[in-house]
Amino acid sequence: PRDLDRLDTFKSAGPDGLHPRVLRELASIIAQPLARIFESSWRSGEVPDDWKRANVVPIFKKGRKADLANYRPISLTSILGKVLEKIIKEAILNRLAEGNILRDTQHVFVAGRSYLTNLISFYDHVTYHLDKGEEIDIIHLNFKKAFNLVSHDHLLVKLANCGLDITTIRWLGSWLRGRTQRVVVDGSQSSWCAVTSGIPQGSVLRPILFNIYINDVDIGVKSGLAKFADDTKLWGKVSTPENRRVIQADLDRLMNWADENLMVFNTEKCKVLHLGRKNLHHAYRLGSATLVSTTDERDLGVTVDHKMNMSLQCDAAASKASKML
Repeated sequence: PRDLDRLDTFKSAGPDGLHPRVLRELASIIAQPLARIFESSWRSGEVPDDWKRANVVPIFKKGRKADLANYRPISLTSILGKVLEKIIKEAILNRLAEGNILRDTQHVFVAGRSYLTNLISFYDHVTYHLDKGEEIDIIHLNFKKAFNLVSHDHLLVKLANCGLDITTIRWLGSWLRGRTQRVVVDGSQSSWCAVTSGIPQGSVLRPILFNIYINDVDIGVKSGLAKFADDTKLWGKVSTPENRRVIQADLDRLMNWADENLMVFNTEKCKVLHLGRKNLHHAYRLGSATLVSTTDERDLGVTVDHKMNMSLQCDAAASKASKML
């Protein structure tokens, strides 16, 4: 009943219509039969269809309302399904911790890490070399629709390599496959559509499964690497031609990894930031695309320029504060 007692009663119900407020108020009555249903689902490796359905609600961000790209899809799934997902997630996290499986380069959805640890550890290394008079190149990498392109077959293989028990892997296979979704706008509903790839948005398991999927992206990479979900920073010294060749070789490795794992880099959003007074502004390739150089880049909410000056960030903060006042 503990998980039911913690349900947020302000959340919306999923396609099954079971509202979290009802589940929370009936927690003491339904906890025991639910536990039997959850155990039966896990042991049999069968996930009810209601738990594999999602209502997708488009939320307008900004720009032209007629442009579909200006809407963020919010996925509403079964509350009961999420409760079992939370139990499965805890078992997966325990296994990952026991085996020390997740690499130190990942800073999101990991206990004790956040965007702050990502920024602090990353720029601590960068400024150390800049203070020694060395030149640094930072390549900001971005996957295109990363969570939606995750291959189910590849993910299940990676889960097995983590040492998860076969029962949990079988359940996750059933949970991933046979999913459907529909769009809901102002009470109107589209027809159900099959979801053949990706990790379900709005699910409890989505973050940790994505971490496992990209955990091996830095195998063989010699340059520095820092990950925050699908946002990745690659960096290294570029004082010599050999240094620059190392970075290009690492970009080639990352591209090969993406091809093998059916992922796609959004090359238009991949930018190079050249640091250091004598930086030669070397041009790098990612696949067939030449990466664009930039004088400033927004990194996890913080704007950094090629001089490591924070004035742009301060100006933005002051402007935002003025508008609020």
